[in-house]
Amino acid sequence: MHIENGNDVNEVKQDDKRQTKKRSKAGRFFSMMAAGMAGSILTLSIYHYTPLNQNENIYAVNSEDDNVIAEDIDSENNSLVQTSYSTDSLADIVENASKAIVGIVNIQEQQNFHQTSTVESGTGSGVVFRQDDTGTYIVTNHHVIEGAAEIEVSLENGEKTTAELIGSDALTDIAVLRISNEYETSVIEFGDSSTLRPGDQVLAIGNPLGLDLSRTVTQGIVSAVDRTISVTTSAGEWELDVIQTDAAINPGNSGGALINTAGQVIGINSLKISEDGVEGLGFAIPSNEFIPVIEEIISQGKITRPYLGVGLAGLEEIPHFYLEQLNADLDSGVMITSIDPDSAAAQAGLQVEDIILSINGTEMQSASDVRKYLYNESGIGEEINIEIYRQGETRTVNVTLMSNGSM
Repeated sequence: MHIENGNDVNEVKQDDKRQTKKRSKAGRFFSMMAAGMAGSILTLSIYHYTPLNQNENIYAVNSEDDNVIAEDIDSENNSLVQTSYSTDSLADIVENASKAIVGIVNIQEQQNFHQTSTVESGTGSGVVFRQDDTGTYIVTNHHVIEGAAEIEVSLENGEKTTAELIGSDALTDIAVLRISNEYETSVIEFGDSSTLRPGDQVLAIGNPLGLDLSRTVTQGIVSAVDRTISVTTSAGEWELDVIQTDAAINPGNSGGALINTAGQVIGINSLKISEDGVEGLGFAIPSNEFIPVIEEIISQGKITRPYLGVGLAGLEEIPHFYLEQLNADLDSGVMITSIDPDSAAAQAGLQVEDIILSINGTEMQSASDVRKYLYNESGIGEEINIEIYRQGETRTVNVTLMSNGSM
């Protein structure tokens, strides 16, 4: 299955289609595996022209004379708003919403003959969601700005400016930018994605194939809610919760808005499935998922998660002959391939070649299982019990989790 994520096309294999590369020599295999996994130690791309907290501030609204009237909406904190249908025409909705959609250009450094130059590496979209005394804030996808030495923002009125990266998170694929508030722009409101149902009408607004087609609008419906898509990120494998839509999402739409008929953003367009014979399979990150992320990025500059400090590989990725050398006749587990020497794992005595069988009694089948348990079920400073297999024996190791921000 091909999943396009914005301005780069990545092949993402579903679990049942993943293939294991085998090496002829155990030593060579393991050294390469350890090196390859080091970059994805548990802390949890771009097409050249463009692919957890809960917010408690959810306020109800009343519908009077077919107009949405919000009560106690905290716009400064980007509170979710539960909406009724609007009587505005689609053209009116698009006209208002498009003013808050911007173009994002990823500019990267390039080495040529001992000289450093900059080159446009890709383009995407962004959504203006806040403007205050500190600046104008834009949400986009992490993969749109990943690796950028400079980020250029193209506004609705044609003006261009350089953006500051406040912070980003590879796992949730969310990034927050800031530009000067001296630029004239509109701010769009976030809606409540939990109210969505299959069949609800939605609009996607973004910049497919680059800024020449800026603020292109496509129409569709919510095809499904509560979808989970397996993706490969720069921080490792992850399962992303998304909204499925048949509104056309093309390279360059990443970071753009999926809006409801009240003109509110209920998703950030992020992915599409690209295969011969497949159409109308686009995915957006729900507002209820990304709002807590952007709030933490604005307040902390990053997303802080429990940090174990190991590189991992599922047993299906390890050649059978290597497991035989370890006397590891196991049906499930996750092998430790590298360890951060300053991490909680190292302090607890975990070792390379240990096979994690379970955490607090929950069986681990893959590296993604370990990440999900740490990030969703554990907390910073919490002690967890990790059952491991080592040299023919099982044992339990107690690990006190650190913060990825403390390293």
